[in-house]
Amino acid sequence: MSSAVPRLPDHQLAALGSAYAEAVSAKRRQLVLGLALFALAYVVAGIVAEVRPTTFFTNLWRFTDYLGRIFTLEQGAAAGRFVLFDPVEWMWGFDKWMKLLWETLLIAYVGTLTGAIGGLLFAFLSARNLTPNSTIGFLAKRWLEFCRTVPEIVFALIFVVAFGLGPVPGVLAIAIHTFGALGKQFAEVAENIDMKPVDGLTATGATWAECMRFAVVPQVLSNFASYALLRFEVNVRGAAVMGFVGAGGIGQDLVEAIRKFYYSDVSAILVLIIATVMVIDLATERLRHHLIGMDNRS
Repeated sequence: MSSAVPRLPDHQLAALGSAYAEAVSAKRRQLVLGLALFALAYVVAGIVAEVRPTTFFTNLWRFTDYLGRIFTLEQGAAAGRFVLFDPVEWMWGFDKWMKLLWETLLIAYVGTLTGAIGGLLFAFLSARNLTPNSTIGFLAKRWLEFCRTVPEIVFALIFVVAFGLGPVPGVLAIAIHTFGALGKQFAEVAENIDMKPVDGLTATGATWAECMRFAVVPQVLSNFASYALLRFEVNVRGAAVMGFVGAGGIGQDLVEAIRKFYYSDVSAILVLIIATVMVIDLATERLRHHLIGMDNRS
């Protein structure tokens, strides 16, 4: 036995259709208005900041000319030709640059690990659902904000004055900025955990530290490790820049080549940095996907 679907009277259908069309029209007007305001803010910001598109297009040829110069050999049998015509001449400092790249990676690794350990502790102190009291949570959040607000390069400049040239200022600068950034991310992960294990341990008389160790860490460890690996990728790039202010790594040779107009050396060092970062990105991406279970998804 079939049952007929009840049909509304025509005047009610017309009213519903009109209301739906009006709602869609209002939504579109809001979208258009929002885009218009966004575009206006974009233009006003550019005008106030004196960002002139004409300057970009007028001098774009300088950028392309510079690219052409850094990928042109200056010496050797293939002088004046593209760098790949004589890769031995182009990569004359390969052994030296690889040692500096290794130093850059070590700076990034030590800085990331140091910052991640500190961020782990402060994440528990600053998370709303885990902090021992509101005062400690407030102070922990403000300290994390300070550490991630000051740019790494500023910390590096300060530490170069204090500790001299070398990798130590770079490690400290990266560690402090990583501490602030990862502490914030770790805290957000911790605020979304299941609190039942914590409540259960608290009911048995466990201390705050024991609750963190046995109820919280098992829930957040994989995400913490994933964020730390992602931060390591960022810090490898940052460690290369630290050398610009004398804080160790391959950045010191890069800035020297730029200042002395050793054009082909600039391109050689840049290619090595880019290739290294790409390999690290691919490796850490696989590790991060494994940690958060994405490699098991079809």
